[in-house]
Amino acid sequence: MAEWDDVRRIAMGLPSVVESIKGEGTLEWRVKDKLFAWERPLRKADLAALGDDAPTGPVLAVRVADVGVQEACVADDPAVYFTTPHFAGYPAVLVRLAEIGVPELDELITEAWLDRAGKRLAARYLAER
Repeated sequence: MAEWDDVRRIAMGLPSVVESIKGEGTLEWRVKDKLFAWERPLRKADLAALGDDAPTGPVLAVRVADVGVQEACVADDPAVYFTTPHFAGYPAVLVRLAEIGVPELDELITEAWLDRAGKRLAARYLAER
């Protein structure tokens, strides 16, 4: 369903976003130097924790407002959203990119951006929308 080109188009369509490549060659998107979405390949510990449930395709990590939102996403649609022990207590959710529809991805990334953009920038974006 969704691909990295969709993530890039959505993220870069938001104000003040900077895309960069981390040292491992993975993509990340920031607003005002605050990370809101990033490519998150699974590590050995993730694979061990997930076992047979570990996805084989691309994984996107997205900031969420709080851990309650993370838990709600995973509970509502575990075929799309998941987490690992590494993210326990951290407000982010992992997304099976191949399983999420583009409209839902757009909403998720935009919400992450709104949460990290700062009040004035977010308010201006919402007023113009």
